[in-house]
Amino acid sequence: MAQEDAVRCLRCLLYALNLLFWLMSVCVLGVAAWIRDTLNTVLTLTAHTRLEEAAVLTYSPAVHPVIICVCCLLIIIAMVGYCGTLRSNLLLLSWYFCSLLVIFCVELASAVWTYDEPSVQRADMISLKFRMPNYGLQRYQWLTHTWDSFQMQFKCCGVIYFTDWLEMTEMEWPPDSCCTNQYPGCARHAHHHDLSDLHQEGCGPKIYSFIRGTKQLQVLRFLGVSIGVAQILAMALTLTLLWALYCGRQFQELDSEVTPGLPEDSTSIAATNGTTTDASKSGCGRMTKGHTETSAAEAQLKDPQVEMEWLNAAG
Repeated sequence: MAQEDAVRCLRCLLYALNLLFWLMSVCVLGVAAWIRDTLNTVLTLTAHTRLEEAAVLTYSPAVHPVIICVCCLLIIIAMVGYCGTLRSNLLLLSWYFCSLLVIFCVELASAVWTYDEPSVQRADMISLKFRMPNYGLQRYQWLTHTWDSFQMQFKCCGVIYFTDWLEMTEMEWPPDSCCTNQYPGCARHAHHHDLSDLHQEGCGPKIYSFIRGTKQLQVLRFLGVSIGVAQILAMALTLTLLWALYCGRQFQELDSEVTPGLPEDSTSIAATNGTTTDASKSGCGRMTKGHTETSAAEAQLKDPQVEMEWLNAAG
């Protein structure tokens, strides 16, 4: 009974861990896709600069293809572990344990291999200005779109200040993506009438903060550590469940080996019991008959007339 309760408890814990694997893997994939979009924009703006190298070093562990593949495999492996736990299948549980061990080793090696502290300074942001003269050119439409999307997303303008557009390009006013309320010609109107309608903060500090790390990156790191801890627990519980199921089946096999000899033994025991029972019955019959005769003799002795005749005969 205690062993069955222990196995039931282990199965429930493995169910919960497999559910956590599904949820955490899906969250990692979602957050990684979210970061990857912004990272592509930053890499486009910082191409061929030290900022690009720093961004790659910071975010490569989070959006590395190996990590994405591992999360996809972990979803499938969690399904296999759920089926193996549900059916108490030793083969599926063994495969589940080996897969978790291999994935854990891959995650650990990837984290050690890709980890590196980026060396970036605020002075490196000045290099972004050399990407501004190509803004608006026909063959650099992709760069124009990247600048506009980044300025709208992070609500910034220029590198240090919006005047960088006037210094580094032949433009007379900043792009319309610098406006707080965007509409065609808003930047021209703001430049001539109200500069407060333009974003006052530059995009350089925004990029620097992104490279140093964001909340999304911290969430990914937390999820990565949580998945690793959950994998260690799952492997320990799987080993314990395998041992319990194996021992239980060994006991069942021993019982099945003893069970086939029971019919002959039971027959001989029943025959012996039958003989004993018959003998007991006959013995019990004789004892009953003797007891009846003794009781009749005692009753006659207690009769007064019989007692007087017995005394006269004795005299």
